[in-house]
Amino acid sequence: MRKLTSFAAGLLFGMGLLLSGMTNPAKVIGFLDLAGAWDPSLALVMVGAIATAVLPFTWAKARTRSLLDAPMQLPAKRELDGRLIGGSLLFGVGWGVAGICPGPSIAMLLRGHWQVVVFVLAMLAGMLLFSALERRRAC
Repeated sequence: MRKLTSFAAGLLFGMGLLLSGMTNPAKVIGFLDLAGAWDPSLALVMVGAIATAVLPFTWAKARTRSLLDAPMQLPAKRELDGRLIGGSLLFGVGWGVAGICPGPSIAMLLRGHWQVVVFVLAMLAGMLLFSALERRRAC
């Protein structure tokens, strides 16, 4: 049941990304171009996503187990640190340069553009590098 639920959630998320235009790099770059021809439509998508998530997150904070009886795992850390700020900057720069966000990049693989394949491979390499550095840091 958990795998089916995960698949359904991923499918719903992917469809939302496609419908909102998040898989269109030109639309994303238009959203990020605050000094030029700014396209605010993705801001509306983000506001809608936040509004939709408020009630489920409020409900989740009050529980110790999920609906499928798995342990509730919400982030506990609330303070800003150099790693969070650095990672956010790296994410934002990559998003702005490529016009591709990690979530939509997976949905964009279906289009078969080589640029998306390169982006996803670079993203996976970054994840592997991060994991290796984290393991080394823990020792």
